[in-house]
Amino acid sequence: MDSSIAKAFAAMQRLLPQHELTRLAGWLANSSTAWLKLSLMRAFAKAYKVDLSDAARSRIEDYGSFNDFFTRELKAGARPLPNDDAILACPVDGRVSQSGRIADGQMLQAKGWRYSLAGLAHELAEGFDGGSFATIYLAPPDYHRVHAPSAGVLIAARAIPGALFSVNAATEGTVEGLFCRNERLVCRLRTAFGDLLIVLVGALLVGSIATPWPGPRSPYRTAETVQPDVQLAQGAELGRFLLGSTVILCTPPKGCQLNALQARQRVQMGQPLGRWLDL
Repeated sequence: MDSSIAKAFAAMQRLLPQHELTRLAGWLANSSTAWLKLSLMRAFAKAYKVDLSDAARSRIEDYGSFNDFFTRELKAGARPLPNDDAILACPVDGRVSQSGRIADGQMLQAKGWRYSLAGLAHELAEGFDGGSFATIYLAPPDYHRVHAPSAGVLIAARAIPGALFSVNAATEGTVEGLFCRNERLVCRLRTAFGDLLIVLVGALLVGSIATPWPGPRSPYRTAETVQPDVQLAQGAELGRFLLGSTVILCTPPKGCQLNALQARQRVQMGQPLGRWLDL
Protein backbone atom coordinates (compact mmCIF):
# COMPACT_ATOMS: atom_id res chain seq x y z
CA MET A 1 0.00 0.00 0.00
CA ASP A 2 1.27 3.50 -0.87
CA SER A 3 2.63 5.20 2.28
CA SER A 4 0.33 8.22 1.94
CA ILE A 5 -2.71 5.95 1.60
CA ALA A 6 -1.55 3.87 4.57
CA LYS A 7 -1.20 6.98 6.72
CA ALA A 8 -4.66 8.18 5.69
CA PHE A 9 -6.09 4.73 6.53
CA ALA A 10 -4.45 4.80 9.96
CA ALA A 11 -5.72 8.34 10.59
CA MET A 12 -9.25 7.28 9.62
CA GLN A 13 -9.11 4.42 12.13
CA ARG A 14 -8.34 6.89 14.91
CA LEU A 15 -11.66 8.61 14.18
CA LEU A 16 -13.73 5.43 14.01
CA PRO A 17 -15.78 4.22 17.00
CA GLN A 18 -13.54 1.12 17.14
CA HIS A 19 -15.17 -0.67 20.06
CA GLU A 20 -18.73 0.07 18.93
CA LEU A 21 -18.02 -1.24 15.43
CA THR A 22 -16.39 -4.31 16.90
CA ARG A 23 -19.38 -5.02 19.16
CA LEU A 24 -21.72 -4.68 16.16
CA ALA A 25 -19.54 -7.06 14.15
CA GLY A 26 -19.55 -9.47 17.08
CA TRP A 27 -23.35 -9.37 17.30
CA LEU A 28 -23.71 -10.11 13.58
CA ALA A 29 -21.06 -12.84 13.69
CA ASN A 30 -22.77 -14.58 16.61
CA SER A 31 -26.22 -14.64 15.01
CA SER A 32 -27.71 -18.08 14.39
CA THR A 33 -30.42 -16.71 12.07
CA ALA A 34 -30.13 -19.00 9.05
CA TRP A 35 -30.31 -16.45 6.21
CA LEU A 36 -27.94 -14.02 7.96
CA LYS A 37 -25.27 -16.51 9.03
CA LEU A 38 -25.28 -18.28 5.65
CA SER A 39 -25.09 -15.00 3.75
CA LEU A 40 -22.14 -13.84 5.87
CA MET A 41 -20.27 -17.15 5.64
CA ARG A 42 -20.77 -17.58 1.89
CA ALA A 43 -19.77 -13.99 1.10
CA PHE A 44 -16.68 -14.26 3.31
CA ALA A 45 -15.64 -17.65 1.90
CA LYS A 46 -15.96 -16.35 -1.65
CA ALA A 47 -14.17 -13.06 -1.02
CA TYR A 48 -11.22 -14.66 0.77
CA LYS A 49 -11.17 -18.04 -1.01
CA VAL A 50 -11.48 -19.92 2.26
CA ASP A 51 -10.27 -23.53 2.03
CA LEU A 52 -12.29 -25.91 4.20
CA SER A 53 -10.50 -29.05 3.07
CA ASP A 54 -8.56 -29.34 6.35
CA ALA A 55 -11.51 -28.35 8.56
CA ALA A 56 -13.36 -30.90 10.68
CA ARG A 57 -16.61 -29.69 9.07
CA SER A 58 -16.17 -29.09 5.35
CA ARG A 59 -19.68 -27.73 4.59
CA ILE A 60 -20.63 -24.15 5.41
CA GLU A 61 -24.15 -25.34 6.26
CA ASP A 62 -22.74 -27.32 9.20
CA TYR A 63 -21.74 -24.19 11.17
CA GLY A 64 -24.09 -22.61 13.70
CA SER A 65 -22.91 -19.02 13.20
CA PHE A 66 -20.25 -16.99 11.44
CA ASN A 67 -18.18 -17.13 14.66
CA ASP A 68 -18.47 -20.92 14.66
CA PHE A 69 -17.29 -20.96 11.04
CA PHE A 70 -14.48 -18.48 11.60
CA THR A 71 -13.04 -20.33 14.60
CA ARG A 72 -13.51 -23.72 12.93
CA GLU A 73 -11.55 -26.65 14.28
CA LEU A 74 -9.24 -28.76 12.11
CA LYS A 75 -9.45 -32.39 11.13
CA ALA A 76 -7.45 -34.72 13.35
CA GLY A 77 -3.89 -34.84 12.01
CA ALA A 78 -4.26 -31.76 9.79
CA ARG A 79 -1.37 -30.02 11.62
CA PRO A 80 1.19 -32.65 12.73
CA LEU A 81 3.23 -31.76 15.80
CA PRO A 82 6.99 -32.30 16.23
CA ASN A 83 7.97 -35.72 17.55
CA ASP A 84 10.65 -34.15 19.78
CA ASP A 85 9.68 -32.39 23.03
CA ALA A 86 12.65 -30.01 22.63
CA ILE A 87 11.24 -28.54 19.41
CA LEU A 88 9.02 -25.45 19.59
CA ALA A 89 5.86 -25.80 17.52
CA CYS A 90 4.51 -22.78 15.69
CA PRO A 91 1.43 -21.60 17.66
CA VAL A 92 -0.66 -20.42 14.67
CA ASP A 93 -1.20 -20.37 10.93
CA GLY A 94 -0.15 -17.08 9.32
CA ARG A 95 2.73 -15.07 7.92
CA VAL A 96 5.81 -13.85 9.74
CA SER A 97 5.68 -10.08 10.07
CA GLN A 98 8.95 -9.57 11.97
CA SER A 99 11.38 -11.67 14.00
CA GLY A 100 14.68 -11.14 15.74
CA ARG A 101 16.32 -10.35 19.06
CA ILE A 102 14.79 -8.50 21.98
CA ALA A 103 17.55 -5.93 22.47
CA ASP A 104 17.57 -3.52 25.40
CA GLY A 105 13.93 -4.36 26.01
CA GLN A 106 12.95 -3.32 22.47
CA MET A 107 11.34 -5.28 19.63
CA LEU A 108 11.00 -4.47 15.93
CA GLN A 109 7.50 -3.49 14.78
CA ALA A 110 8.36 -2.26 11.29
CA LYS A 111 11.31 -0.70 9.51
CA GLY A 112 12.59 2.15 11.68
CA TRP A 113 10.12 1.54 14.51
CA ARG A 114 10.64 -0.39 17.71
CA TYR A 115 8.41 -0.89 20.72
CA SER A 116 8.87 -1.85 24.34
CA LEU A 117 8.55 -5.44 25.55
CA ALA A 118 7.53 -4.10 28.98
CA GLY A 119 4.89 -1.92 27.29
CA LEU A 120 3.58 -4.98 25.48
CA ALA A 121 3.55 -7.53 28.31
CA HIS A 122 3.75 -5.44 31.53
CA GLU A 123 5.04 -7.46 34.51
CA LEU A 124 4.96 -10.73 32.56
CA ALA A 125 7.87 -9.42 30.42
CA GLU A 126 10.39 -10.11 33.20
CA GLY A 127 13.20 -12.43 32.10
CA PHE A 128 12.78 -12.11 28.32
CA ASP A 129 15.11 -9.19 27.51
CA GLY A 130 17.90 -10.54 25.30
CA GLY A 131 15.71 -13.36 24.01
CA SER A 132 14.03 -13.68 20.63
CA PHE A 133 10.61 -12.96 19.20
CA ALA A 134 8.46 -13.83 16.19
CA THR A 135 5.42 -11.77 15.18
CA ILE A 136 2.89 -13.73 13.11
CA TYR A 137 -0.05 -12.09 11.33
CA LEU A 138 -3.24 -14.07 10.85
CA ALA A 139 -5.12 -13.04 7.70
CA PRO A 140 -8.94 -13.37 7.57
CA PRO A 141 -9.01 -16.76 5.75
CA ASP A 142 -6.45 -18.35 8.10
CA TYR A 143 -7.16 -20.91 10.80
CA HIS A 144 -7.71 -18.77 13.91
CA ARG A 145 -6.97 -20.90 16.94
CA VAL A 146 -3.77 -20.36 18.94
CA HIS A 147 -1.89 -23.33 20.39
CA ALA A 148 0.81 -24.05 22.97
CA PRO A 149 4.29 -24.22 21.35
CA SER A 150 5.52 -26.57 24.10
CA ALA A 151 3.91 -28.60 26.86
CA GLY A 152 3.70 -26.65 30.09
CA VAL A 153 1.62 -24.88 32.71
CA LEU A 154 -0.11 -21.58 31.99
CA ILE A 155 1.09 -19.81 35.12
CA ALA A 156 -0.16 -16.28 34.35
CA ALA A 157 -2.29 -14.37 31.87
CA ARG A 158 -2.71 -10.60 31.74
CA ALA A 159 -5.67 -9.02 29.95
CA ILE A 160 -4.84 -5.49 28.80
CA PRO A 161 -7.55 -3.18 27.43
CA GLY A 162 -6.70 -0.84 24.57
CA ALA A 163 -7.47 0.43 21.09
CA LEU A 164 -8.50 -1.80 18.19
CA PHE A 165 -6.42 -0.66 15.22
CA SER A 166 -6.16 -3.18 12.39
CA VAL A 167 -2.86 -5.05 12.49
CA ASN A 168 -1.96 -5.46 8.83
CA ALA A 169 1.28 -4.28 7.24
CA ALA A 170 -0.19 -0.83 6.51
CA THR A 171 -0.92 -0.02 10.15
CA GLU A 172 2.26 -1.71 11.42
CA GLY A 173 4.19 0.86 9.37
CA THR A 174 2.07 3.90 10.32
CA VAL A 175 0.83 3.47 13.91
CA GLU A 176 3.75 3.79 16.33
CA GLY A 177 3.67 1.32 19.23
CA LEU A 178 0.74 -0.48 17.61
CA PHE A 179 0.99 -3.72 19.62
CA CYS A 180 1.35 -1.81 22.90
CA ARG A 181 -1.77 0.22 22.10
CA ASN A 182 -4.18 -2.53 21.05
CA GLU A 183 -6.15 -4.78 23.36
CA ARG A 184 -4.23 -7.97 24.09
CA LEU A 185 -3.93 -11.09 26.21
CA VAL A 186 -0.41 -11.92 27.43
CA CYS A 187 0.12 -15.58 28.38
CA ARG A 188 3.16 -16.91 30.26
CA LEU A 189 3.71 -20.62 29.77
CA ARG A 190 6.13 -22.47 32.07
CA THR A 191 7.66 -25.49 30.35
CA ALA A 192 10.15 -28.10 31.54
CA PHE A 193 12.84 -26.15 29.63
CA GLY A 194 11.95 -22.54 30.47
CA ASP A 195 9.20 -19.91 30.14
CA LEU A 196 7.54 -18.65 26.95
CA LEU A 197 5.38 -15.60 26.28
CA ILE A 198 2.51 -15.89 23.82
CA VAL A 199 0.73 -12.57 23.20
CA LEU A 200 -2.65 -12.50 21.45
CA VAL A 201 -3.21 -9.01 20.01
CA GLY A 202 -6.75 -7.87 19.25
CA ALA A 203 -7.64 -5.64 16.30
CA LEU A 204 -10.44 -3.73 14.60
CA LEU A 205 -13.55 -5.96 14.44
CA VAL A 206 -11.63 -8.45 16.62
CA GLY A 207 -13.20 -7.61 19.96
CA SER A 208 -13.21 -11.18 21.16
CA ILE A 209 -10.18 -13.14 22.30
CA ALA A 210 -11.74 -16.33 23.61
CA THR A 211 -9.98 -18.92 25.77
CA PRO A 212 -10.84 -22.56 26.58
CA TRP A 213 -9.73 -21.96 30.20
CA PRO A 214 -11.52 -19.66 32.70
CA GLY A 215 -10.17 -16.13 32.38
CA PRO A 216 -10.97 -12.48 31.62
CA ARG A 217 -13.69 -11.95 29.03
CA SER A 218 -12.92 -9.81 25.99
CA PRO A 219 -13.37 -6.93 25.34
CA TYR A 220 -11.34 -6.10 28.43
CA ARG A 221 -12.46 -3.18 30.59
CA THR A 222 -9.53 -3.04 33.02
CA ALA A 223 -6.07 -4.56 33.16
CA GLU A 224 -6.17 -7.83 35.07
CA THR A 225 -3.67 -10.61 35.76
CA VAL A 226 -4.88 -14.11 36.61
CA GLN A 227 -3.05 -17.36 37.44
CA PRO A 228 -4.95 -20.04 35.52
CA ASP A 229 -2.57 -22.87 36.56
CA VAL A 230 -3.73 -24.88 33.55
CA GLN A 231 -1.65 -27.77 32.22
CA LEU A 232 -1.37 -27.69 28.43
CA ALA A 233 0.03 -30.37 26.15
CA GLN A 234 2.05 -29.22 23.16
CA GLY A 235 -0.47 -28.20 20.51
CA ALA A 236 -3.32 -27.75 23.02
CA GLU A 237 -5.55 -24.76 22.33
CA LEU A 238 -4.53 -21.61 24.20
CA GLY A 239 -7.10 -19.23 22.70
CA ARG A 240 -8.82 -18.10 19.52
CA PHE A 241 -9.59 -14.91 17.57
CA LEU A 242 -12.65 -13.64 15.75
CA LEU A 243 -11.36 -12.18 12.47
CA GLY A 244 -7.68 -11.56 11.63
CA SER A 245 -5.10 -10.53 14.18
CA THR A 246 -1.55 -11.13 15.43
CA VAL A 247 0.33 -13.46 17.77
CA ILE A 248 3.74 -12.58 19.21
CA LEU A 249 5.92 -15.39 20.58
CA CYS A 250 8.82 -14.45 22.88
CA THR A 251 11.56 -16.83 24.03
CA PRO A 252 14.07 -16.42 26.89
CA PRO A 253 17.67 -15.23 26.35
CA LYS A 254 19.21 -18.60 27.25
CA GLY A 255 18.28 -22.14 26.42
CA CYS A 256 16.10 -21.50 23.39
CA GLN A 257 16.74 -20.68 19.75
CA LEU A 258 14.23 -19.68 17.08
CA ASN A 259 14.77 -20.71 13.48
CA ALA A 260 15.85 -18.06 10.97
CA LEU A 261 12.57 -16.58 9.77
CA GLN A 262 11.94 -14.25 6.84
CA ALA A 263 9.38 -11.46 6.64
CA ARG A 264 6.28 -12.64 4.75
CA GLN A 265 7.24 -16.29 5.30
CA ARG A 266 4.20 -18.53 5.50
CA VAL A 267 3.99 -20.70 8.63
CA GLN A 268 1.51 -23.27 9.93
CA MET A 269 0.56 -24.33 13.40
CA GLY A 270 2.67 -27.27 14.53
CA GLN A 271 5.64 -26.79 12.23
CA PRO A 272 9.06 -26.50 13.95
CA LEU A 273 9.74 -22.86 14.82
CA GLY A 274 12.79 -23.32 17.04
CA ARG A 275 14.17 -25.55 19.74
CA TRP A 276 15.16 -25.71 23.38
CA LEU A 277 18.91 -26.16 23.84
CA ASP A 278 20.88 -28.34 26.22
CA LEU A 279 22.98 -25.97 28.33
